[in-house]
Amino acid sequence: MCAEPIRFYNRYTQSVETEQVYGEKWLRWTYETAPGGFSVWALIKRAVFSHWYGWRMDRPISAQKVLPFIADYDLDVDAFAKSPLEFKTFNEFFYRALKKDARPIAAGEDVAVFAADGRHLAFPDVDKADGFYVKGAKFSLAELFGDEALAREFAGGAMVISRLCPVDYHRFHFPVAGVPAAPKLINGYLYSVSPIALRRNVGYLVQNKRALTLVNDTRFGRVAVFEVGATCVGTIKNFFEAGKPVAKGEEKGLFTFGGSCVITVFQKGSIRFDDDVVAQSAQHVETYARMGDRLGVAL
Repeated sequence: MCAEPIRFYNRYTQSVETEQVYGEKWLRWTYETAPGGFSVWALIKRAVFSHWYGWRMDRPISAQKVLPFIADYDLDVDAFAKSPLEFKTFNEFFYRALKKDARPIAAGEDVAVFAADGRHLAFPDVDKADGFYVKGAKFSLAELFGDEALAREFAGGAMVISRLCPVDYHRFHFPVAGVPAAPKLINGYLYSVSPIALRRNVGYLVQNKRALTLVNDTRFGRVAVFEVGATCVGTIKNFFEAGKPVAKGEEKGLFTFGGSCVITVFQKGSIRFDDDVVAQSAQHVETYARMGDRLGVAL
């Protein structure tokens, strides 16, 4: 498993590609060596490390990293809501807004969309999946929700894990229209959510700090949306007003610097995910798609 590349299916090119991993050498040392494992236990998983790194990305000098980062990862600056030269810090660039037409929202009241840009795994029945990032590696809904009653409500439901890399657009949106309740913070650590880490312990996703929003009165019944923090993600910000109806694709919030994750859970029998993402997920291969792209249809 050591040094195994991260491959994903690109929905746009319809081909399997190899991910260009930000900070790959550091990640592999941290999660694939004994000294690195000690550093994770002693420091890296703890909030103080991510807060320190976030502070660095909020300093004016960090703006010098913006243009090299754009060049290294070939980002589409035409989609940005403002010029790259206008960002005063790297963090401001990281959680940048996009132009309104940069992410079209798939039409149809019975259509759900991906909540974020990223690489996605989708499981029609989370209880029957043979593993998430690798065979045999799973977490339970009770661990994810931190609430036995909610876990029972979503038992046998469908789940999509949307992993955001540092190169991705880092605002997240509502996958369906409905009425959101106030977000609930579930405190935890800040492990990496890169497959480099998750292939070794997928439980990091349910040990990490996360925010849970229940979206009610949707075409899909009740939908649970989690924003999961990760190493160097010191903050999850939700902007919406609880109890006020939201449209599908409406902006929900943002992550500050670092890779992170959104997990969306649907109740049993409420959605049919699109075939391409289900087929790839069954092979433990993520599908790259953007926020607003079609995820599935209501049953």
